[in-house]
Amino acid sequence: MSSDAKGNGVLGMILKGYPRISETFISNEIMLLERMGFIVHIFSMRHPREAFSHESVKRIRARVDYLPQELLRPLPILLYHNLLLAARAPRRYGAALKTAARRFLRTRKSATLKHLFQAGYLVHKLLPGSRVARFHAHFAHSPTSVALFASRLSGLPFSFTAHAKDIYTQDPRQIAEKIKLARFVVTCTEYNRRYLSALAPAVDTPIHRIYHGIDMTLFSGEGRIRKPAEPYEILTVARLTTKKGLPTLYQAIRGLRDRGIRLRHTLIGDGDDREAILSLIRVLNLTDVCRWAGTLPHETVLDHYRRCHLFALPCEVAPNGDRDGIPNVLIESMAMGAPVVSTHISAIPELVRDGETGLLVEPRNPAALADAMVRLLTDADLREKIIPAARAEATERFDNKALIGELAKIHRRHPGG
Repeated sequence: MSSDAKGNGVLGMILKGYPRISETFISNEIMLLERMGFIVHIFSMRHPREAFSHESVKRIRARVDYLPQELLRPLPILLYHNLLLAARAPRRYGAALKTAARRFLRTRKSATLKHLFQAGYLVHKLLPGSRVARFHAHFAHSPTSVALFASRLSGLPFSFTAHAKDIYTQDPRQIAEKIKLARFVVTCTEYNRRYLSALAPAVDTPIHRIYHGIDMTLFSGEGRIRKPAEPYEILTVARLTTKKGLPTLYQAIRGLRDRGIRLRHTLIGDGDDREAILSLIRVLNLTDVCRWAGTLPHETVLDHYRRCHLFALPCEVAPNGDRDGIPNVLIESMAMGAPVVSTHISAIPELVRDGETGLLVEPRNPAALADAMVRLLTDADLREKIIPAARAEATERFDNKALIGELAKIHRRHPGG
């Protein structure tokens, strides 16, 4: 069988890395698209970072090929395939080189050359016989750069999904060009859709908003409202990076402790800021009440959702512009019946309505965060209002089966060729 159920051809999915624990939404998307009749071929720019993966990955049937992830060490093999491709299709390769030169002159980043060579490797070595009819990249930075060049080199159309950091830390001119050349664009929040539309106002490329959503069969609350008691169980699931606002969280926890409130906090996740966060916990003298659990499998994270009295994630905009869209962990918490406290940034208010489905405070404000946490832990009437409303919000608007169904319709409206 060489095409999906609607005759749209094999979908070549270009990913930054596969599989990744922190990108469950991508593996769920691929799994559900396959169930809907799509045939997917994954081209990953990096090998997996973790030694284990979620169950959804095990159910994916797609073939996976890995691109050389560096430029210098695999340069001979990259040059080999690119030179052969250039000899075979000189006009297309010349046009791709012009595009690469234009993009390099904007930013002076050598990654442009790497992305061109990775695309040449993909098109010459991996594409023949694959029956791939179009490319779709997840994340608007390097995967979409590879997709753009693979499109120029092969003549196949490409599209991409834009998320968060990949949008706001990228030169706006670069992403505007990607929008112009793409068949269509998908993004996961209305906040992002408006931003991307403003970057390319005169371009006809459709930009669709499709929320990520979660598997509601996995994240289902017990239908009862937990009555918290000290010591309160507070949970955070996050990558350890600036935009998650973890220093604000720990300063707030220190403030709660200074008020005599007994609590325990668990942080699940890992990231580049791990040592800085663990050091801050020690400096604030919170090691006896705060625990870092690292990266955990899905089933264990579910147990933490069930046990916690409150989920806290005080997201912020990082100095480089990086920011969250709608963190899936907020949707998961709400679906599981764990009330959430977060911040008024980016698209979080599209999910969390302050005072209705959770509480929102301004970022980088430990005192306000501490007050909101106390309020949601101790105000029984507020919890009885928020928890059912939050669960309904998650269930009705963020069911990934319905949302991926919308995405499938978009893919079928824009076939390859």
